[in-house]
Amino acid sequence: MTRSKRLDEIALTATLRAQRNVIARRQALDCGMTRRALEHRIRAGGPWQRLLPGVYLAVTGSPGLAEKEIAALLYAGPSSVLTGPAALRRHGIRAPGTATIDILVPANRQRQSAGFVTIRYTRRMPEMICCEGGLVSYAYAERAVADTARSLTGLRDVRAVVAAAVQGGLCTLGCLDRELSSGPMQGSALLRRALAEVADGTRSTAEADLRDLIKRARLPVPMFNARLYLGAKFLAVPDCWWKEAGVAAEVDSREWHLSPEDWQRTMERHARMSACGIIVLHFPPSRIRAEAAQVTATIRDALQAGRARPRLPIEARPASA
Repeated sequence: MTRSKRLDEIALTATLRAQRNVIARRQALDCGMTRRALEHRIRAGGPWQRLLPGVYLAVTGSPGLAEKEIAALLYAGPSSVLTGPAALRRHGIRAPGTATIDILVPANRQRQSAGFVTIRYTRRMPEMICCEGGLVSYAYAERAVADTARSLTGLRDVRAVVAAAVQGGLCTLGCLDRELSSGPMQGSALLRRALAEVADGTRSTAEADLRDLIKRARLPVPMFNARLYLGAKFLAVPDCWWKEAGVAAEVDSREWHLSPEDWQRTMERHARMSACGIIVLHFPPSRIRAEAAQVTATIRDALQAGRARPRLPIEARPASA
């Protein structure tokens, strides 16, 4: 009996260590713990606490996000996969704040949402997944982006998620298009619109805000992220380009200038364009949102000034070129 009990304690300790002190009821029983002993541990004021039905945290205090994700997967059962904002965070994508964790499970599984877990039934379980430590499974970026976008109600939030995934090289526009067409139509309108903007050259949330402002103000529609050349010499890729007036506009966000080197490259790009006669406008994202009338007036004045002179010999190639 002594030898058997020791082996059970070793197995229990190993399971808790591997799973950040999170354990499922079935695992505790498999380690030799009796039902009575388990109930004693999760009693009010006991050393363990119930996180989800049949899933426990073997320490006191509040669980962290990592503990909650492990608990969610244990609760959902074998083959379950993190998706939505939880998976985005695993990919390093800034995700919209949410109190719940989305889990993909096969459509024929009998498991209900509970506590901080939202069960997403699907007949399209991911064929390939990411896995950390052999324990936490999560969807590839394109599936996580699509599932997140379908649950969001604001276009700016959807734009931000799509732009972060594409700009970060975590998935391509083609992958997102395939995910969009393969998934449910319900809730996909904002994702469809955001992908259309990316395909048209708008690559960030702030750029999309500028694009919306231009449309609302009925300004001439520019080329977005056009590649500018003077003869064979490459100049820059401004966020907006009005070729008839030789005017470029750029959204200056600190998010994309995280080092002095980044800022230096921005200044060099500005200098190259200015040296060729291009009128270069710079707008921070906060000004686009808070001072729309002033931004509109600045662009309109620059376009008027640019059209009053001979057209610049600048070649503009589409972003997709």
